[in-house]
Amino acid sequence: MAIVEVPRLTAPPASEPRGRDTGIDLLRALCVLGVVVLHGVMVGVTVTESGPVFANASEGAWWIVPISWALQVMPVFFVIGGFAGYLAYRRAAERGGTAASFVAGRVHRLLRPAALTVGVVGALLAVLSLSSVSDDIVATAGFRFGQPLWFLGVFLLCQALLPALAAAHRRAPVSTLAVLVLASIAVDVARAMTGIDGIGFLNLAFVWLTLQQLGFFLADGTIGRLRRRTVAAAGGAALIALIVTFVSGVYSPDLVANINPPTGALLLVGVVHLSAVSLLRERIARVSRRRTPAAFSAFVNRRTMTIYLWHMPVLLTMAGLTALVALTTGVMPSEPGSPTWWTERPLWLATALVATAFVAVLLGRFENRAAPVATTSHRRLRWAVVVGIGAVVLLLVTGTSVLTAAVAVLAFAAALRLARRSDEPARREGVADVVRVA
Repeated sequence: MAIVEVPRLTAPPASEPRGRDTGIDLLRALCVLGVVVLHGVMVGVTVTESGPVFANASEGAWWIVPISWALQVMPVFFVIGGFAGYLAYRRAAERGGTAASFVAGRVHRLLRPAALTVGVVGALLAVLSLSSVSDDIVATAGFRFGQPLWFLGVFLLCQALLPALAAAHRRAPVSTLAVLVLASIAVDVARAMTGIDGIGFLNLAFVWLTLQQLGFFLADGTIGRLRRRTVAAAGGAALIALIVTFVSGVYSPDLVANINPPTGALLLVGVVHLSAVSLLRERIARVSRRRTPAAFSAFVNRRTMTIYLWHMPVLLTMAGLTALVALTTGVMPSEPGSPTWWTERPLWLATALVATAFVAVLLGRFENRAAPVATTSHRRLRWAVVVGIGAVVLLLVTGTSVLTAAVAVLAFAAALRLARRSDEPARREGVADVVRVA
């Protein structure tokens, strides 16, 4: 990984937006909502003679296909991330900021709430283990918690490489995008030809970096200068191509399945999303300025990572309480996918949203603290990113346990320290925050 200093961005054309885009902020907030709803629908709880069973309710179910088409928001989220990151970096450069300070700020914004969340979850897993809860249930809870953490590692990688890729976009926008697209397709081809699914995980970098790069075209005004008919045609062609890949069996029509590992189908989804965002941008902007959408957007965008990190612990807690009530009262939960189960989903999802929002209000301050003075050492900053991503990989590969959570928290704390100027007094963050809250 190379975090390099790049030339400051030149003054943008007049067509490029300046300041915050309330419409894009609203879309980001809706994406976060979509993630919570999608994961909430996928939680399944049953109780058998051997005890509670926590499973993915969507596994093998036909209904996940249409739901995934509506709620697979990650492609547009990374496009938006590219848009917002490009403009944020440009504004920072205009104020005299550097690539290093930009990346260091992202490290703190992402890893500080992560250290807290993983530390608390690790402590809760320890409590469960000491409370005679079966090892299988504790392991399942740790595994389910860790699954969504891929986003943390990937987004950190994308943001760390954003300054260099933004510079490449300024020099050769089409060529840079083409290289990333071809790399993504090459991974899919290699995976299909060899039958080795593990190769597909290379696209955790290439697919999401490509989608972030698409956001640059929206940010610099390139998409806005195209004729609406051209934008609509591109989106329509991508949608037709996506359907063809589904019908031909190249990709699964389940867009959730296409995320683990990521496939080229998500690139086509991203183009469809980008086309829709561009065509509807003025309408979205008008809606975003209304009181209720503006309040919703402001609430979520100040706590994006806190909500993302905590929604799964909330859902797992709800699942555990459901099983406990069933074991205590004998009233069994509805079979996942049954008509009764579906009638219960609105209340289940509403409860999850309210509980997650409550936790976000309590803990959002850890995400919004001002970042300390960034290190000027590129070597320290590269290590900060590598150590932070390595901690996420540890949790994804081995699962979240008391031990791996402790190791990850220490790694996050080390990454935060590396990203800070070495002569600045240490602040109470990372491990200190976790200890105080836990």
